[in-house]
Amino acid sequence: MTSGKSSAALILALGLSVSAAMPGTAGAVTLMDLLRGGPGKVERERQDRGLPGVTTMQGNAAARDVDPEPLPRVSGPRYYTYKADGARTVDTSKFPAGLAGVKLSATPEIAKALEAYYNAGGQPIWVSNGDLNERASAVLTFFETVGDSGLNPADYSISAPSQDVTASISAEPVAEVQNASVTEQRVIPPAMMQFELALSAKVLAYVQDTTRGRVDPNKLSGYHDFKRKTVNLTPVLKLASLSPDVGAYLRSREPSNVEYQALKAELAKLRNEDKDTSHKVVVPADLVLKPGENNADMATVVKAIEHRSSASLKTGHATTLSGYQQTPEYTPDLVDLVKAFQSENGLKADGVIGRATVRAMTGDSNEAKIAKLEVAMEQIRWLPADLGDRFVFINQPAFMAYYHNEGVEDFGMKVVIGSKTNQTYFFQDEIQTVEFNPYWGVPQSIIVNEMLPKLRRDPSYLDRLGYEVQVNGRSVSSSEVNWYGSTNAVSVRQPPSSDNALGDLKILFPNAHAIYMHDTPAKSFFSRDMRALSHGCIRLVDPRRMAAAVLGTTMDNVNKQIAAGQNRAVQVSGKVPVYVSYFTAWPDKDGHVQYFDDVYDRDSYVMKAFDTTTKARASSI
Repeated sequence: MTSGKSSAALILALGLSVSAAMPGTAGAVTLMDLLRGGPGKVERERQDRGLPGVTTMQGNAAARDVDPEPLPRVSGPRYYTYKADGARTVDTSKFPAGLAGVKLSATPEIAKALEAYYNAGGQPIWVSNGDLNERASAVLTFFETVGDSGLNPADYSISAPSQDVTASISAEPVAEVQNASVTEQRVIPPAMMQFELALSAKVLAYVQDTTRGRVDPNKLSGYHDFKRKTVNLTPVLKLASLSPDVGAYLRSREPSNVEYQALKAELAKLRNEDKDTSHKVVVPADLVLKPGENNADMATVVKAIEHRSSASLKTGHATTLSGYQQTPEYTPDLVDLVKAFQSENGLKADGVIGRATVRAMTGDSNEAKIAKLEVAMEQIRWLPADLGDRFVFINQPAFMAYYHNEGVEDFGMKVVIGSKTNQTYFFQDEIQTVEFNPYWGVPQSIIVNEMLPKLRRDPSYLDRLGYEVQVNGRSVSSSEVNWYGSTNAVSVRQPPSSDNALGDLKILFPNAHAIYMHDTPAKSFFSRDMRALSHGCIRLVDPRRMAAAVLGTTMDNVNKQIAAGQNRAVQVSGKVPVYVSYFTAWPDKDGHVQYFDDVYDRDSYVMKAFDTTTKARASSI
């Protein structure tokens, strides 16, 4: 271009040529459109000056003609890179002589407890007459056993100074410390002073860990929501100094509920099994075997089926099992055996042996089970020490909900949980209300992610489905809404009906995640083994039974409420906690630990947090 005039002329010519080529309609592209930001911008601005989110019927035609903006998305929470708790320097300036000035760092809670004990004149607990005492030896021995409780001994590892080390640095100034119980003076070498405070910090860390867990669940992901427990560490060191058996005192601090004890017993059993490999059946994880083929692993397959199948299956195929001669041929009778085993384990009974069938034959390896147990024992510490006499426990990986009454499991039922892209949170709450014949208030995530594309193509979509639409509290037709604008002021709900997404009732425990239990018309989902299929809420296979239980009423009364056809909310009397939990290892009502697939891959984040915590602790003391 040679000048501003020629540029303006070129733009004008372009504008005239475009406008001349287009019909003179409201949708025509004009020069002013081009200069103001493209086709449709003027019309959009004109619509925006009206009621937010609402346009006229005439405006709707224009809205469909404008350039489509990229569809917005509502994203779910994310997983984080775990960061261990920070540490600060312990202020030892007011500690008793010999301990004053020792350099040590610890987390704020532990530092505060150390300062409270030693600033108040607390005498050394672990060192006597310049050397480790029996109390210190008992704690060090105890820390070697914490793996039995699903903890990592490395988190509490501390090396005791040897006499040679303390002697080599004895040229440095040493302190004479007055013992409160005796009159003689004693000398504590500097290395022992450091050990005294470091072991106290490890004891405090253990008590805190076994009470609330090593990991802060809220730092794992946005799907974890817990008020982290506050542990009163102030009396711990004094109690440890007075206890005649400090190992027993520390052991008494771990959870005592039956679920934790069942997990702990299972962990001990698996570790003992690992020492005896004589009964282990190993089938290659990548084995693929089809009917009619030959494979040297056939004998191992039959042995694994015999080991893992039910008594009735063994009885039904007793002739095949007793007559098998360890041959590699995959014969028709063995195919029938495999099909029966597949059917019993909820697999496709096609006789083809692949990864899923092999896993059913062998189960998780002991190593994998132990990892699940360690995660479960960590997570149970996030929950109250006593779950209560009456509560609902939802275990997402099991796809089950259980109602407990008077401290025992009354019944359990299948549930559908959130899909991997719409995950159900891990949190606890309290059930407050049962709503019969409910409205379904459509979440913004569903309006934006799923309904909006359809509404931009067909604004009357919600009207035809019978949904109710409001903008800023004013009822409007869905065809009146400008679906190209913001939906923040738009609410959508589905009235009670046989097609309502919530079915006949919902059970509410108000929370920031808009998660609740409810009925569903999609009953076929409960026949599936993998039931992570919802938008995040908990669908119940038998919601009427659960409603009757939490309300403390009869099924007949629940049925009458629903038959009345009226939308009605009934308050739940008394406290009924609900634990929307996530355990890949959990004991059944008989105390037998069951294992489940990690549908959201959450265990891996807990295990990474374990590693991060251990590394941070190794560098802090």
